[in-house]
Amino acid sequence: MNGPEPLSPVDLAWLRMDRPTNLMMVCGIMLFERRVDLQTVKDTVRRRMLCFHRFRQRVTGRDASACWETDAAFDLDWHVSHIALPGRGETLEELVGGLVSTPLDPARPMWQFHLIDDRHGGSVVLLRIHHCYGDGFALMHVVSAMTDDASGHAPAAPADFAGPGASGSAWERILGPVTQLAGEALRTASVLAGLGRDLLAHPAQGLSYAVAGADYALAAATIAAMGPDAPTRLKGPLCAMKRVAWAAPLSLLEVKAVAAALACSVNDVLVSCVAGALRQYLARQGDAVDNTEVRALVPVNMRPPGPVNDLSNRFGLVFLGLPVGIADPVRRAHELHRRMALLRSSRQPAVSLAILNVMGVAPDLLKERLVETLAANASLVISNVRGVEQARYFAGRRIARQLFWVPQSGGLALGISLLSYAGEVSFGVMSDAQRIPVPAAIAACFNDAFETLLLTVLMMPWPGRA
Repeated sequence: MNGPEPLSPVDLAWLRMDRPTNLMMVCGIMLFERRVDLQTVKDTVRRRMLCFHRFRQRVTGRDASACWETDAAFDLDWHVSHIALPGRGETLEELVGGLVSTPLDPARPMWQFHLIDDRHGGSVVLLRIHHCYGDGFALMHVVSAMTDDASGHAPAAPADFAGPGASGSAWERILGPVTQLAGEALRTASVLAGLGRDLLAHPAQGLSYAVAGADYALAAATIAAMGPDAPTRLKGPLCAMKRVAWAAPLSLLEVKAVAAALACSVNDVLVSCVAGALRQYLARQGDAVDNTEVRALVPVNMRPPGPVNDLSNRFGLVFLGLPVGIADPVRRAHELHRRMALLRSSRQPAVSLAILNVMGVAPDLLKERLVETLAANASLVISNVRGVEQARYFAGRRIARQLFWVPQSGGLALGISLLSYAGEVSFGVMSDAQRIPVPAAIAACFNDAFETLLLTVLMMPWPGRA
């Protein structure tokens, strides 16, 4: 790509949300049962990742004029490093926790691969990438493009994504990158003009447009009027260190069976288990859990149906109240299903995406106030990403498991990530070391919550399950 490219307002928002206590990095690991060769990893990254021009680019500036520019001194050896776990002492979880607490160098393209040799003859590949490069849906596309199926056939390098101007209006392509914000306004004006033409041709459609407008206003009012979340131990001052943990994988087949028995979705079942895990964890810490509700921020994909055709961030957020106070696992799952159904038909994701657009270009004081308000109204982030159904290969080795950790913004202390891969569901948790020093306890509670739900469903009479 020739010349600098402007960051979209949403990408700029994620860049500006960085703070020492919460780095806006998406982190994920691939676990291998056999050793992975460093040079093969570098060759794979060079052929299958650097074909996306964005990953050779760094960000210049942090205000509304921030741009992507090619790093003339790009050094792949800096972006792909090799680490060996010491024979004794530091665990893999501690090593990963230290890396996810370390900022990326803003003078370089903000991503790194770390090849880690474990103590059992296998390897771990950790990817750290700044959220401004793309959301989880886009980054999963990039990771998938770097892997192969079981055939061992090496496909051609994936096609690069076009720059932001390629999908913009004709006015944007004529006026150039400095008018991207104006281009957003032009697109909005174009949509409104189209609505006006529709109203002239079909006056009866005015009611449906009015209803949609009222829905957006209601969603905005709901977010604005939302009070602070419950004052549990999940809330409070943060430090600069993160802790990570992960649970033993669940069988996706079993999760689907429970979902079918309860007439719920797989996501409903998994998120209800997150609520059950938090209930069990808080109770073990001596906290009152009955009649307690904890809010989570849940990303919602806003991309149109079809293949991913760009990087960037295109997702909204919804506030989901987790019914931690419900002890019965089946009743909790049904209540989660009811709440998720209401959110699926709400305008919250679109309103939150508009808020992120504002945060990208707002003055620092307003931006900080928006971040703090969103964080005050929730206690954690939950991200559920659907991965591939069959096992994949990276750098010539079979990937045994995949995990990722979603970043937390503002004063949020907890991030929970769910990822399906090759017939399993992996649960990852990242926490602030001051608020939740041992996140492995929450990971263990998650597995307990699913086992309890599974056994309860198995013991129920069939007509009562749905």
